Amino acid sequence: MKRTLIWPRTLASRLSLIFLIGLILAQALSFGAQYYERYESARTTMLGNLETDVSTSIAILDRLPADERAGWLKQLERRNYRYLLGEGSPGAAMDDMPVAVTSIKDAIGMEYPMTVTDIPGPQKHFQVHLKLTDGSPVTIDVRPAMVPLSPWLPIVLLGQLALMIACTWLAVRIAIRPLTRLAMAVETLDPNTHAVHLDEKGPTEVAHAAKAFNAMQARIAAYLKERMQLLAAISHDLQTPITRMKLRAEFMDDCVEKDKLWSDLSEMEHLVREGVAYARSIHGATEESRRTDLDSFLDSLVFDYQDMGKQVQLSGKSAAVIDTRPHALRRVLVNLTDNALKFAGAAELVVKVLADGSLSVNVMDRGPGIAEEELAQVMEPFYRVENSRNRSTGGTGLGLAIAQQLALAIGGSLTLRNREGGGLCAELKLPAPH
Repeated sequence: MKRTLIWPRTLASRLSLIFLIGLILAQALSFGAQYYERYESARTTMLGNLETDVSTSIAILDRLPADERAGWLKQLERRNYRYLLGEGSPGAAMDDMPVAVTSIKDAIGMEYPMTVTDIPGPQKHFQVHLKLTDGSPVTIDVRPAMVPLSPWLPIVLLGQLALMIACTWLAVRIAIRPLTRLAMAVETLDPNTHAVHLDEKGPTEVAHAAKAFNAMQARIAAYLKERMQLLAAISHDLQTPITRMKLRAEFMDDCVEKDKLWSDLSEMEHLVREGVAYARSIHGATEESRRTDLDSFLDSLVFDYQDMGKQVQLSGKSAAVIDTRPHALRRVLVNLTDNALKFAGAAELVVKVLADGSLSVNVMDRGPGIAEEELAQVMEPFYRVENSRNRSTGGTGLGLAIAQQLALAIGGSLTLRNREGGGLCAELKLPAPH
């Protein structure tokens, strides 16, 4: 089974991991080299001291009276070896002599013939056996041990590790911060809002990326403005011949062909207006956001429909004052309500506050509804569930597309779902009031 390396998901964690591993390995190599150098230095010093100390200690024991030698053993004892009066422990002869044995032989081997045995046990050690000039046996019990670490060394290592982590965090933060700002600017890039201009300072690469992003924003704004100007010009130019044709149709004798021509011209005029409205909804209006009492706003909208004899009802209260573009919000709700009236003859608006503090305005009807597989498609421009070109039924296919674009422009979202028992519910979600 093939194993794959699992990397952290974020760039910051990946960079931190790479830096920390590299720094820790470099620190480990440095520590290893320093420790080896210290070990070799201490070993050389110890062997030099061993020769002098052993020769001096044996000479002292040899000159002391036999009954006084035991009292000196404690003073002559060292960390790695001690002196015993006697034959020592039984053991096997050593074939491979340690360096310490060579040093002892160089110190006393010529004057005091000696043998070396390897002593088994939990802590492996060896003993050097010799006899003083009066024939008394003396054993040097040698217990090799590593050079002890200095007590301050772990504290220094922990301090170095903390310093490496702090430096890594600082370096990664400095490297990631411009990318974070760029990502936030890209996420908030919206033609309906004011452009977020990135600061073009900092390292060369960061400044270059900021300049490229700002230039891209400017190009997008220019393209959208150019498209709006083109659509406005087409709309203006088309309205003039359509108006002339309608005037000429007025002077025609009443007949079926006149009615058909008049209907086609009215459809063309309506398509032109809706096309321009859709383009404006994508580009975003210049309307500024204002504080708006949502309940009063909805009451006014419903009263206008009721004054025209339309069956539109409102239920629920939000008691919320929101920061929004009132004309854009009104256009969204008018489009949704008009759709409900067109297909069901009546509409009900329900407002409520959701658990997360956001607001929901539902426009509901008891019309034929929409097939589940077409709920997403009806939000696309010029898509119509009914293929009829009659404005009273099929429409232009832009009403819901305009509503969706304007909902996004005011920071909300628009979703459609079929109701139990028949009908459609269009839910407009608005952000929580500040």
